[in-house]
Amino acid sequence: MSNEVELCVGNKVELFIEGFMTNLIAKNPHEIEFHQAVREVVESLAPFLLKNPVYTKLKILERMAEPERVILFRVPWLNDKGEVEINKGYRVQMNSAIGPYKGGLRFHSSVNLSILKFLAFEQVLKNSLTTLPMGGGKGGSDFNPKGKSDNEVMRFCQSFMTELQRHIGPDTDVPAGDIGVGGREIGYMFGQYKRLRNEFTGTLTGKGSNWGGSPLRPEATGYGTAYFAQEMLKTISDSIAGKTVAISGSGNVAQYAVEKVTQLGGKVVTMSDSNGFIYDADGITIEKLAFVMELKNVMRGRIAEYVEEYPDAKYYEDERPWGVKCDIALPCATQNELNGEDAKKLVSNGCICVAEGANMPSTPKAINVFLKNKILYAPGKAANAGGVATSGLEMTQNSMRIKWTSEEVDNKLHSIMINIHKACVKNGKQPDGYVNYVDGANISGFLKVASAMRDQGLV
Repeated sequence: MSNEVELCVGNKVELFIEGFMTNLIAKNPHEIEFHQAVREVVESLAPFLLKNPVYTKLKILERMAEPERVILFRVPWLNDKGEVEINKGYRVQMNSAIGPYKGGLRFHSSVNLSILKFLAFEQVLKNSLTTLPMGGGKGGSDFNPKGKSDNEVMRFCQSFMTELQRHIGPDTDVPAGDIGVGGREIGYMFGQYKRLRNEFTGTLTGKGSNWGGSPLRPEATGYGTAYFAQEMLKTISDSIAGKTVAISGSGNVAQYAVEKVTQLGGKVVTMSDSNGFIYDADGITIEKLAFVMELKNVMRGRIAEYVEEYPDAKYYEDERPWGVKCDIALPCATQNELNGEDAKKLVSNGCICVAEGANMPSTPKAINVFLKNKILYAPGKAANAGGVATSGLEMTQNSMRIKWTSEEVDNKLHSIMINIHKACVKNGKQPDGYVNYVDGANISGFLKVASAMRDQGLV
């Protein structure tokens, strides 16, 4: 292709991207996180869409970026002092072209419509990548469970579900957990749903193992991220074994990413929370991980307490772990936790692989650094899809009234992550052999949803 033709194509792509984003921002002002998530997808899809004008004629991507339904409601509840508290509740039902809406509920003070629309939009593509029949949605509240008693959390969850139950169901919308929503919260919400609807169905996933939950659901996102990183490394004839790994976060995803990386022979040296990170040069072993799980899941403590138990480790307050020398980085905390400067530090310290366990943890500048330096980089919609994939397997078990063993679920999860990786390679491999997993994930996820939307008409 001549330079003139390349320039002409490049101009058309840029005009398409800017035109799309101008319209989206005008319709959705001040929703910065949502704009960021959509732009990343549009930048990937623009060359493909210009070559396949049927999708632009039907405005498939424009329709995908517009939620089918947004539900906003008041959540009043009583605290332990008998005082009335009021929070906002949300459910963004983004797209149901390939199945019932599916996506987590997030309870955190930062929750707003922009964040939930970004998560719901990502969820549509992520769920499509799993090949399971699930649409995309997301919800939650600006309620923060931290510092609340079990009774306060229960009262909030019951009030939240009293309204949400009108809009969900096993064939309509199946929520799950996310930040601030673990087994405790799912239990309280499921109990209220069951009481109000007088039915025991698979309406929520992430349930307890003795009342409809799937084996391996808590482990799935972290395990899946490690499995995906392993597949990425295979493309350069390498593996996790013997590698030094930096992981952020200390919640569910981070904990099980540490566990699986350790099982695969890697050495994890960092974990973090919102106050800072710990660095353990000797590695966070399974024994040390058990302490972290007790600390975070039972005691609700802070990661700084790790160094009191293991004094050879170091704690860095108000810092993130990306300046630590590592071979692999797995950001598993929250959105936009890894910026351009962090990415440069990782690359200069010899990092060869980044797989996202969290949703959109890398800023656009960080992603550009990874792609420019052609290191292995996988976005969350591909790398962390193991969580929702196992939620889909939980839905299947609930519908069939059966329960698979942990080994069966793990095998199915591993197989799904391998297939997601294959799809990303198929649609993301560049002429020089480098795999752009961002393009691969976005194109693969888009195609299945777009095909279904074409078949179902203008709805």
